[in-house]
Amino acid sequence: MAETAVARETLFALRETIARLEGRPIPALSAAAHETRATEPEAGLMGAVQSLLATGVADLDQAMQGGVPLDALTEIRSLALRHAGAASGFTLALAARLGAQAAGKTATVSPVLWIGDTVAAMEAGLPYPIGIRDFGLEPAGFLQASPRKLEEALWLAETALASAAFAVVILEVRGNPARFGLTESRRLALRAKAAGRPLFLLRQGGEEEASSALFRLSVEPAPALARPLPDGSMLGGSIGHPAFHLTLEKSRNPAPFSITLEWNAHDRQFSLVPDAQRPAFPDEYAAHSGADLPASADGPDRPEALGPVLAYSRPA
Repeated sequence: MAETAVARETLFALRETIARLEGRPIPALSAAAHETRATEPEAGLMGAVQSLLATGVADLDQAMQGGVPLDALTEIRSLALRHAGAASGFTLALAARLGAQAAGKTATVSPVLWIGDTVAAMEAGLPYPIGIRDFGLEPAGFLQASPRKLEEALWLAETALASAAFAVVILEVRGNPARFGLTESRRLALRAKAAGRPLFLLRQGGEEEASSALFRLSVEPAPALARPLPDGSMLGGSIGHPAFHLTLEKSRNPAPFSITLEWNAHDRQFSLVPDAQRPAFPDEYAAHSGADLPASADGPDRPEALGPVLAYSRPA
């Protein structure tokens, strides 16, 4: 059985490469996806299959050819672990947006699976019920897994996609592990395509690298917008909706595309933050804002000059 599965995936990969070179659809994967969905009369939140998840922001949807694909691998990257909260929040917002898109189409809501990275969780924390609800998701439908090894996390992601039991699978990895490269991402992309389910690869504090993701977005935190007071004045720097600065690093567009969005969890909608309305971070929150230590009063301690005699230990 294992050899048959490997051979099938190799065949899918070859057909995918040939089809893309020739600019044709991928019949093998399309047939596999159709066969998978045909054997699942009740597909939960994805029952009425949608190929794209529109963000509701015209500029971003146009740059992504209509929205986030719901049968493929999409990578969401934070530049550093200090931005892990922003990348995680944006990923949760997409999952909540997916629930809003499917609301009313099915009677059953499929859960969301978060496969966390142990090291990233120790440094950046884990999603918790209050925060999950604040982003527009129900904690009862949010499942978390914390595999100890990367191989276990990859196996769990593939199995979850193949089961078609989850509305979306979120796989969190830290950095650029050597055991997760182009081959592993291709396997996940094939699983997502065959199952007709989205997979969000949440790369915390990682660099850009080649992968089978159709799109890759880097996410940075953005300051909240100023809010109007009853007297008409603006209150700057107040607590408001979460805001994200996104850069579409990988797409069919020749150049990177940047945009700033605000997330309204109550309406489960994104809204565009124009550059003219985007506030800047205060100086104390600028990147690399380390502590300014006073200079030494008598200057740095210089190394002693070498003498003319070099002492060696006396031989025994």
